[in-house]
Amino acid sequence: MRSCHVSLTIDNARVLLPGGSIEDTTITIEDGVVTGVGENGRGRRLDAGGRLVLPGAVDLHGDGFERQLMPRPGVHFAHDIALIDTDRQLLASGITTVFHSLTWSWEPGLRGREAALTFRQALEAVRPALICDTRLHVRFETANLDVVGELEEWLDQGAVDLLAFNDHLDLMSRKLDSYDKMSGYLNRTGLTREEFIVLLEEMKGRRGVIPRMVERLAARAAARGIPMASHDDPDPETRRWFHELGCRLSEFPVDPETAEEARRMGDAIILGAPNALRGKSHDKRLTAREALVAGLCTVLTSDYYYPTLLHAPFVLARTLELGFGRCWDLVSGGPARAVGMEDRGAIAPGKRADIIIVDDAGTPTVTDVIVEGRHVFAVGRSACAAA
Repeated sequence: MRSCHVSLTIDNARVLLPGGSIEDTTITIEDGVVTGVGENGRGRRLDAGGRLVLPGAVDLHGDGFERQLMPRPGVHFAHDIALIDTDRQLLASGITTVFHSLTWSWEPGLRGREAALTFRQALEAVRPALICDTRLHVRFETANLDVVGELEEWLDQGAVDLLAFNDHLDLMSRKLDSYDKMSGYLNRTGLTREEFIVLLEEMKGRRGVIPRMVERLAARAAARGIPMASHDDPDPETRRWFHELGCRLSEFPVDPETAEEARRMGDAIILGAPNALRGKSHDKRLTAREALVAGLCTVLTSDYYYPTLLHAPFVLARTLELGFGRCWDLVSGGPARAVGMEDRGAIAPGKRADIIIVDDAGTPTVTDVIVEGRHVFAVGRSACAAA
């Protein structure tokens, strides 16, 4: 797969424009940026074949890469293989900017300290081979007090692009008798059931000091302009507390009342594209479709399955009778705005040329991907092939 960074014109295209309309027009790209829409183009020509042309998706929360690192319980593969393979999966799903969601937990194993340190090192080592604009989203389990100093160093070094505060202690406690959930915990930690319960109870004993540590980390991140999210906000009061700390992203609020409080304060409301595509939450919480109809969702993320970010907007536009432009904005412009990436998420002059071409005759399929003006992915032709 070759890539070229030259002047490029996409023609014979149905283009989603910022206002939400889809028009037959051309796109001109130079030096990685859209320089014109509807103008006589220059340079190489890319015939879209009448297909749909969209801004690339921006994924703020995706941990699907964990399945590449450990596809079966206790079976591990090298990070370089996993990350490069994930990168290519992202392109096929129309994702051009990704925030890998690295969970840094008090648990040992897949989400523990050593795994976090190894992941960061591996990501930097393999970065030259990655095509997507790849960022790091640290999902910090708030009971993991032993690594607060190390995480502060990561923030100071500019290694973290998005910081989320997670607290799964109560959820884990409720799931101890669930075979599926407990098996997952034990498989990724390598602990016995008894060892896991002992460790979980120890973490629950730290609750008295957790708020102070969260405030400390939030202040550090805010001082460096790092966007912050709170995960699984359980109630409006918790959302208000995190908002006051500078966390302006409400990630998977559990009910409409909490999402409504986020909306009232002008915060981004993030829900899962798998939830939206399936029409239900796997944890029996707020459904994305319910939230969208009520105006309580501004961003969709892949969560645990990358292809849903491509398919959910098409299904939502059809089943909820929402405009396609609004639905696609949930995976492009919406997430870009939520983290201050104003240079992308729309096809307009001056915007970064992250663009995908989709064959939407039947099951939507990505046929071409352009990342910062480079034609990097193509199905059935060579990248940068002239018309």
